[in-house]
Amino acid sequence: MEPIRRGDSDDLFEAVVSQDGVMRWLATGRADSRSAARVMCDDHVAHWTRHGYGDFAVRDAATHAFLGRVGLRNRARHGVDLGFAVQPLAQGRGIAGEAGRACLDLAFRRLSLPAVFAFVLPDNTASIAVLRRLGAQADGTVQSSGLHCLRFRFDPAGTAAAEHVVVDDRGADLQLIHVLGPGSPTDGAALRDGLPDPFGVNGLALVWDDKQYTLTAVSEGRPVASAGWLLRDMAFDGSPRRTAGLGGVLVHPAHRGQGITRTLISVAVEHARAAGAETMILLCRPDLVPLYAQLGWSRLSVPVTFQQPDGARTSPLTTMIYDLAGLPRPTISVDLRGLPF
Repeated sequence: MEPIRRGDSDDLFEAVVSQDGVMRWLATGRADSRSAARVMCDDHVAHWTRHGYGDFAVRDAATHAFLGRVGLRNRARHGVDLGFAVQPLAQGRGIAGEAGRACLDLAFRRLSLPAVFAFVLPDNTASIAVLRRLGAQADGTVQSSGLHCLRFRFDPAGTAAAEHVVVDDRGADLQLIHVLGPGSPTDGAALRDGLPDPFGVNGLALVWDDKQYTLTAVSEGRPVASAGWLLRDMAFDGSPRRTAGLGGVLVHPAHRGQGITRTLISVAVEHARAAGAETMILLCRPDLVPLYAQLGWSRLSVPVTFQQPDGARTSPLTTMIYDLAGLPRPTISVDLRGLPF
């Protein structure tokens, strides 16, 4: 299993896109052109860049023949889902189950995702059987790409470890660890690496709230990045909304530019979703706005207020939000109803 590349488009076309017996079960429906396969590959590559995980090209270990694609897809409104498409000649050999288990292993044991979903058309009995063998539990229904689908859910405790699969996920030995609380002071000091103002906010003289949850990226036994968040009922245009405040996003200087931040934020969003957040919000320096915009966050133009020991203040930082529930954007104001984060 290797991350799908643009050069896999011909293989994807021959094995999947041109096969009616495969495409009829996918939300994309019929797409029988090589150009469609190229667009799909471009989309898969972009997903890897944005999240640090995605769809894999599955190949026979002995012949290197392309067998299909299996992977994890992050959907802004639904969370992370497991999907697979195996070419007809390779079906019935347990490939979807074997590769799917490897993806779940990646999701839960390396990325520490809180849950993984799967969406399947009601008549797709073969895929439903695979999902059940992998440990999925029925979890209602959902509209996906305009189609009525059954939803299944995987949880970490109900998923067995993968065996006999070689997976190249570009993650080296990176491990994400999710814990309650603001995280270890020792880890924080190691990440700051002596920098006096790693977040660039010391000059604002603000009092910040502690995080309720922390996600730490570890490589070779050492912390290389972290992010924290808290849950709070904030006011959007005067109405309460369950919101997760993201903050404390920090990568060790020696590990910047490797995409670790993108993966941390993607996984943090899923933990906030699992905890019941309807919206995620963060305060950031203007120079970081393009990064978050690439990750699906949008900039707010309304005043944002928060509390300080001497009273309420209007935020001097840029505010970004990530919608988890299809709720309207605020048009008047946002009140964080507490300290900033």
